Amino acid sequence: MLSVELHAHSALSYDGRDSVELILEQAEAVGLDAIAVTDHDEIDASLAAAERASEYGLVGIPAMEISSKAGHILGFGLEEAVPPGLSYESTLEAIWDQDGLAVIPHPFQESRHGVMARISRDQLAEGDAVEVYNSRLLTGRANRQAERFAKSHDLPMTAGSDAHISEMVGQAVTRVEADDRSVDAILEAIREGRTTVEGKRTPWHISFRQAAGGVTRRVRNGVLGLFQ
Repeated sequence: MLSVELHAHSALSYDGRDSVELILEQAEAVGLDAIAVTDHDEIDASLAAAERASEYGLVGIPAMEISSKAGHILGFGLEEAVPPGLSYESTLEAIWDQDGLAVIPHPFQESRHGVMARISRDQLAEGDAVEVYNSRLLTGRANRQAERFAKSHDLPMTAGSDAHISEMVGQAVTRVEADDRSVDAILEAIREGRTTVEGKRTPWHISFRQAAGGVTRRVRNGVLGLFQ
């Protein structure tokens, strides 16, 4: 079984803080086998992480978190960015056009751009897998909803730290029964449901720091944009 981090953000995300190097160092330190950097609507840092991952004894999975009109969708195994602002279905199709894997993260967390505010349950079931444990939680209710849905629809399940600072990488991992240590084998195993999930809650003070940092960066970037 491989331990895989499927939800982490670098400084390239508007609400991320740390470099690819720090993220990879943390992933190595906590004993992960593979990691996907999933920046919001950006892929360059993820491609860089995938290229450098072997230096840290890791498999690097190129990925991104895409802002569809319905909410966030994770795309794995991508070679180029999927544009934001497409419909839910078109975003899935754009991921599949690259032979990628479409995972729906935190679908029932509407305050964090979960898709269930804008799509039906039948549409949710169209994804390749559902993230059923996200470390950034308050009560855990949304995670439990996601797990019940995935089980009732026989959908593969994943977990993710949703780390926006490097220290939180590895808070939640997907254990993947892959045939070998490669991107293709990991994604195929997830697609076939050969996964188990485990994780722990991001400490509230860390969540607060991450959220505050994201607000600060958005304000700063907005101000800088006025002068460009």
